[in-house]
Amino acid sequence: MITSLLTFSNQIKSQKIPDYKRFLYREIDFNERLIGVIGARGAGKTTLLLQYLKEETDAKETLYLIGDHPIVASEGLYAIADAFQKVGGKILIIDEIHKVKDFEIALKLMYDSFFELKVIFTGSSAVALDHAKADLSRRAVIYTLPVLSFREYLELETNVKFQNYTLNEIINNHTQIAIDILAKVKPLAYFDNYIKEGAYPFYKDGRGSYIQKLLVATMQVLSTDLPSIYAIEHDKINALKKMLIMLCMSEPFDINISKLCAAVELNQKTLYKYLWILQSAGLIRILGAKSSGISIISKPEKLYLDNTNLFNIFCDAPKDGTIRETFFASILSYKHSLNYPKNGGDFIVDNIHTFEVGGRSKTKKQIKEIDNSFIVSANLEIGAANKIPLWLFGFIY
Repeated sequence: MITSLLTFSNQIKSQKIPDYKRFLYREIDFNERLIGVIGARGAGKTTLLLQYLKEETDAKETLYLIGDHPIVASEGLYAIADAFQKVGGKILIIDEIHKVKDFEIALKLMYDSFFELKVIFTGSSAVALDHAKADLSRRAVIYTLPVLSFREYLELETNVKFQNYTLNEIINNHTQIAIDILAKVKPLAYFDNYIKEGAYPFYKDGRGSYIQKLLVATMQVLSTDLPSIYAIEHDKINALKKMLIMLCMSEPFDINISKLCAAVELNQKTLYKYLWILQSAGLIRILGAKSSGISIISKPEKLYLDNTNLFNIFCDAPKDGTIRETFFASILSYKHSLNYPKNGGDFIVDNIHTFEVGGRSKTKKQIKEIDNSFIVSANLEIGAANKIPLWLFGFIY
């Protein structure tokens, strides 16, 4: 068993993988004994772990598994880990662990039994780790890998390294930061391509096939990943697709929950559950709704697709304003909380800063009476005072 798995692992390890490391690689503490990396399909989780695997040069001490490998299904993760550590194994990497039944229990047993074995796994962002089931909350360190930021996209396109900035740094010093970046690159020359085809690392495999690959990956999430994780009947998958199409065609604040329920033929409770699942899967983003378990329990303030590239799949002519807000929400949501402000503006971030997102000519008229408020403008290279270029927020991670 172990010999076959080590042979498979070494074959994977010998393959060429990208040199570029996502920002999360530098943030993971690989000294921990149980590490999880979750994220949307196509975000680069597998590549990240293969990069780590390649740096661990002793092939006998490392083992790479995929969750749906036949031996994993027949023998089980715990038995494999036991056999591996008995032959001197030190690092066990499990890709797509959500495909393994009751993986949480296996992880707990491995953590509690094998003190010299480091376990690193990837999982779909749709996987809600059942902490109560295996008490993983005090054992596993979980990291989330989002889609590519605009900063990372520029690094891939230009081979130039760029610093990332905190939200406060951008708010307080955005003019000088933009000047420094413009000395190296013209960001607006790349921004439209990023918005359309730059959110997932596999765009580097060829722009001509990118949309097709994104479509296939998204349909796999809807048709395979979600039904395997949640109790979703296959005839309800079309309802999920209809929801995504409606979100794509609508402006964020035009969403009518009653009409959405009628269009997809679901009651409100079931609709809210499916919206939560779509967000967990990395396909949409919900602002303002409270959640409990695997459902949301209050009316969402705004609904967005998860990132701007998904517009290519679900509608032909999305509105410019929706695309801008989707980019802003996609980037800011990774490190900050977003809600819809009741007194003006499009977003309130961390319950402190209000942002109105618009075109180059957008003014502060709608938010002039609000403290800590800012205009976020598309098609603007450098801002001034409380007017900040939209592209610059793509440097937050």
